[in-house]
Amino acid sequence: MRFERFTKAGCIALAAAALLGCAAPGGKTIHTTNNIYPAIGPYSQMVQVGSTYYLSGVIPLNKAGNAVQGSTIEEQTRLVLEYIGEVLKAQGMDHSNVVMSNVFLKDLNEFARMNAVYGEFFKTNPPSRATVEVARLPRDVKIEIAVVASK
Repeated sequence: MRFERFTKAGCIALAAAALLGCAAPGGKTIHTTNNIYPAIGPYSQMVQVGSTYYLSGVIPLNKAGNAVQGSTIEEQTRLVLEYIGEVLKAQGMDHSNVVMSNVFLKDLNEFARMNAVYGEFFKTNPPSRATVEVARLPRDVKIEIAVVASK
């Protein structure tokens, strides 16, 4: 429908809906856990809107957040997915609640090795997924994964 076809009452209703946050039922709730490293910048570990949870990208750092852990793609992938599990667990969820994942790889030639570890965490009904090679990741890690989960 084109904008100019909206009635004045329709425009007022749309404006009211936007102001009241109808697109974000229940508002935005920030969640954190101490079971992984703290946010290392101006972002939240997890944001909840309604029954949907958005987890920021997770990289393979130690729990203090000051050093990279793991030297292989397998080690780094496993740690990242374990950390994602910890963030989910803090909200009463697990990997089965993940509906979408975004995997950022430093080297797409390591896809098969990453995918083998990834498959250990998503054995049945895996989430949808996008995987891309990127020029560089924070702390020069090999992988970063961000997910969306639903309760």
